[in-house]
Amino acid sequence: MTIARAHFPKGFVFGAATAAYQIEGSSFGGAGPCHWDTFAKGPGNVVRAEDGAIACDHYHQWPADLDLLQTAGMDAYRFSTSWARVMPDGVKINPQGIDFYDRLVDGMLERGLKPFQTLYHWEMPSALADQGGWTNRDTCHRFADFAEAITRVLGNRVETIATINEPWCVAWLSHFWGIHAPGLRDIRATARAMHHILLAHGLATERLRGMGQKNLGIVLNFNHFAAASDAPADLAAADVMDGIFNRWFIEGMTRGTYPQAVLAGLGPHMPANWQDDMPTIGARQDWLGVNYYTRGTVAHAPGLWPNAKDMPTTLPTTQMGWEIYPEGLHHFLTRMARDYVGDMPIYVTENGMANADVVEDNAVSDQIREDYLFAHLAATKRAIDDGANVKGFFYWSLLDNYEWSLGYEKRFGLVHVDFETLKRTPKSSYHALRRAIARND
Repeated sequence: MTIARAHFPKGFVFGAATAAYQIEGSSFGGAGPCHWDTFAKGPGNVVRAEDGAIACDHYHQWPADLDLLQTAGMDAYRFSTSWARVMPDGVKINPQGIDFYDRLVDGMLERGLKPFQTLYHWEMPSALADQGGWTNRDTCHRFADFAEAITRVLGNRVETIATINEPWCVAWLSHFWGIHAPGLRDIRATARAMHHILLAHGLATERLRGMGQKNLGIVLNFNHFAAASDAPADLAAADVMDGIFNRWFIEGMTRGTYPQAVLAGLGPHMPANWQDDMPTIGARQDWLGVNYYTRGTVAHAPGLWPNAKDMPTTLPTTQMGWEIYPEGLHHFLTRMARDYVGDMPIYVTENGMANADVVEDNAVSDQIREDYLFAHLAATKRAIDDGANVKGFFYWSLLDNYEWSLGYEKRFGLVHVDFETLKRTPKSSYHALRRAIARND
């Protein structure tokens, strides 16, 4: 069966997602420097030392980009508002930044697109990074100030607000593995970032609730982990990685504590009296965003905690080397509904794949992405059939863009971007999705 709009519940939202630093061009409109600008200048941190100074020039080309969404028949656009653009020093408001997002949201509404806003998609103003960033508790309060400032302008027009995008990437990937800005490999910094990113979420949620704002949520990323064998050590390795990647954030918010398997490693390095913050972290949510891309197989590794190592895959992979495993999306949608959020609305806020796409005769054929996309849409439909209250699906990403430490090398977009000319070319996957979600009513 070919998946189409008619196979989903009435009102199901189809959209695409982007993030500010990855597409806008941080050198425009009075945006301040962020820790990605400086991270990119460190040797070996980013492919070819590329940064987001120009990116896709969405800052100037946003009307045409919104037209692409409208032409595809999408219902919504998931975008982010850059902290470094709105508050270049992390504190003082930049009127140009506010005006840009004001016009952008109006442009969405004029095209019949529902604005799904994300407050933080990894742009820490450099002035706050200088003070320790997410290792500094004060940053959580500055984030709540930012949330209030931008929401006073946009809050009456956006459909939803997500506080944080992918806290695992913000905290673990960036402070323990050192792959993303600020590029640390420090377990003490990691423990603080893992906690403070959730505290920031809770404080911002409380602040916005106090303003009467509705439809607040968070976007978590999930990675399916399988043990390499039934050996107890391999099962323990898979459990601790599931705890770090999947359970830490959702259990912090819904159960008021963190997984013991993870506290075994991070506990000695946590901020003093961290338990006192759990009621704030558990602030009521209206919806949950689920980002899902892949799964991994892990085995026990001797030495330092968390004592886990990745094993080679036997499944087909994307340009990122990630396994294509749509069953994992069904797993997390049903798992979140069953174990954590009940009937709370869930959105698939990101799902997509990188591919080495090329333009030939002014077109891009990416059948592999079409197959990936529709397999994951089918997995979403199965989760709905199995009782998960899934309300929408956002493909990542609308455009090829700045893929963080991988620069402009990996292409996730439904629309190809020539990074020399900035020409947009819709791919075959864009057209396939447009046909699938076309309205017949």
